[in-house]
Amino acid sequence: MIEQLFARLEELYPDLIEFRRDLHMYPELSFKEEETPFNISDYLKNLGLDVRTGVGGRGVVATLRGGKTGQTVAFRADFDALPIQDEKEVEYKSRIPGVMHACGHDIHTAALLGVAKVLSEVKEHLEGNVVFIHQFAEEVIPGGAKPMIEDGCLNGVDVIFGAHVASHLPYGTIGVNEGYLMAAGDRFEIDIYGVGGHGATPELTVDPLVIGSQLVLALQQIVSRRVDPLKPAVITVGSFNSGDAYNVIPNTAKIKGTVRTFNEDVRDLIEKSIGQLAKSTCEGAGATAKYSYERGYPAVWNHPPETQFVENLAKKQVGDENVIKISPQMGMEDFAYYLQKVPGTFFWVGGRNSDINAEYPHHHPKFDVDERSMLNIGKMFISIFLNNNKMISKQSGLLTELTKGGI
Repeated sequence: MIEQLFARLEELYPDLIEFRRDLHMYPELSFKEEETPFNISDYLKNLGLDVRTGVGGRGVVATLRGGKTGQTVAFRADFDALPIQDEKEVEYKSRIPGVMHACGHDIHTAALLGVAKVLSEVKEHLEGNVVFIHQFAEEVIPGGAKPMIEDGCLNGVDVIFGAHVASHLPYGTIGVNEGYLMAAGDRFEIDIYGVGGHGATPELTVDPLVIGSQLVLALQQIVSRRVDPLKPAVITVGSFNSGDAYNVIPNTAKIKGTVRTFNEDVRDLIEKSIGQLAKSTCEGAGATAKYSYERGYPAVWNHPPETQFVENLAKKQVGDENVIKISPQMGMEDFAYYLQKVPGTFFWVGGRNSDINAEYPHHHPKFDVDERSMLNIGKMFISIFLNNNKMISKQSGLLTELTKGGI
């Protein structure tokens, strides 16, 4: 059956391109998605699936019930865009000023819709059910995954899988990694309150700009001197604003930054350490500090059995030499919330192709990928579903042998 379904997906490829390019031309920002979820739900309803809209806010969830008994497998795609001006010179360039799909969410959405269509055509022959999760607002904390889970998108789900197109991996490759794949991502702000005055009389002021500069440098010592070097962490100050005149010492300064970690103890340590440094640095110079720390997505932790299962299927699909073991990365993904609730894994599908100028990184104004990556995502999802019950049977058999003392 699987080869027939792959062939059917390839027949649908022109439709997937059309849907993807329409999304690309009319992108919508996180938490502002209106037409996109409507179009997705309309497509899924036309397939005869059980569709819920407004899940967790703007999410869409469709359920396909197979004709035979089996597990319920969920697949997730995201559909929000980014506040970036599209600088590509292609016919499907974004028509919305300052907004574009610069991370491949349009690819994910179209691929999952293709899977829904292919599987819906043979649903009476399928073992188990499929839940298609189309998520809003992946790009902006607090994200859409958590409210969708709270609204029941994982009810009855036994296992979940997600894929992300990767502009850093060549088309035709698939990247996997069990355990930690992506970091937890937090953000912090520090407001420094000093005493402003004339630039010619600094002795009469408490200069928040100088204090802030000292603090920015001090923050870099947290990772190098307080964190176990075997536990990765990043502290980046991305914004430092103070004053707007060349001869005036301002009253205030504001520092904004992000923290990336895998280990929760390290996460706790850094949050506490930033607050301590902000307080001591400012008070030591006669200023005061207001510190806020917002926890974003947790780290993505891929469950080993499901990851090994996907790796084996990927080798069959693209060949051993094209399956790449990915090192943990400091980017963040709210797919982590799903993996905290049910077993599963998140993997990368290569989309880089310099022949078509698809070689820019994610979130770049000229970002694009090889659209054939939709087929690789779709084929992986189809293969995962069709083979999932076999994986469960093997695990159950192993467990039986273990309990008998046979292994």
